[in-house]
Amino acid sequence: MKTQLLTQNDLKQASLIIKNGGLVAIPTETVYGLSANALNGKAVEKIFKAKGRPMDNPLIVHICNINDIYKLVSDFPEKARILAENFWPGALTMVLPKSNIIPFEVSAGLETVAIRFPSHPIAMKFIEECGCPLAAPSANLSGSPSPTTARHVMDDMNGKIDAVIDGGECDVGLESTVITLAENPPRLLRPGGVTLEEMEKIIGHIEVDNAVLNALKENQKAASPGMKYKHYAPKAKVILLRGSDENYIDFVNNIIDNNTIALCYDEDIPYIKIKKMSYGIKNDYISQAHRLFSVLREIDKDESTKLVYARCPDTTGMALAVYNRIIRAAGFEVIDIG
Repeated sequence: MKTQLLTQNDLKQASLIIKNGGLVAIPTETVYGLSANALNGKAVEKIFKAKGRPMDNPLIVHICNINDIYKLVSDFPEKARILAENFWPGALTMVLPKSNIIPFEVSAGLETVAIRFPSHPIAMKFIEECGCPLAAPSANLSGSPSPTTARHVMDDMNGKIDAVIDGGECDVGLESTVITLAENPPRLLRPGGVTLEEMEKIIGHIEVDNAVLNALKENQKAASPGMKYKHYAPKAKVILLRGSDENYIDFVNNIIDNNTIALCYDEDIPYIKIKKMSYGIKNDYISQAHRLFSVLREIDKDESTKLVYARCPDTTGMALAVYNRIIRAAGFEVIDIG
């Protein structure tokens, strides 16, 4: 299969691929998504095959009009309506009881479905052109860092999918927030561009799922994308270092091999003697989110790099999303250095 690289001027051509049961990678404000007709189970199966994704990992369905949700869910509770009014279109996914038109392949056999209304103009226009909701996980090989440019998608998916629509670099850089409203109280399943604090201001208390900060228990089924044990990881082994600025710098400066890299903040760069890369400014969580996946992919370009010691980010606001991605990239391996 030859993967076509298209532009926003080719949306009609790309929509025909979707209508014929094919796969098209699309830009969103979060990351690039690998889309198929969400109501076509056989087309959705191709997503799992192209990504090497386990079939028990549910997908997010993308819509372009809030009214589209009513045929996809069996219940749209008041708190969900309030969140939609405040954060849609945008980087928020809501898990709700599914209607009977959602294929098994999309929900992974669950009685719920994850719905998002993206704000990226190309994504919205493309969904409208297709005339159907689109199932679209991140357009990368399963387990690897998510793609934030069309080039990243081509690196992973060239020859495996029909087309990629190049919409430039994604603004947010991390996947959407996922919250389930299929239970009471609502529960945060994955942190992202819409923060826990922002949501609690308008709907009250939200529980945080244990899997946001910890590994799923053995044989526990994922209720949302991004809850699997190891995810977002480069080929090099990642270990998270939790401690002060001084202790992090001292720790990595005691390393003498050339196969290790320090994944740090901009402020650390002048003080670190080994190979280093920054994933953002220390207290600028938006910059960290925007840069993280690109840096993890950049690390893989140096095949000599076998080990990454990453600085541990904060766990409040947008930083919780950054922490969630890094700790999964590290397979939950953390060293406390004080």
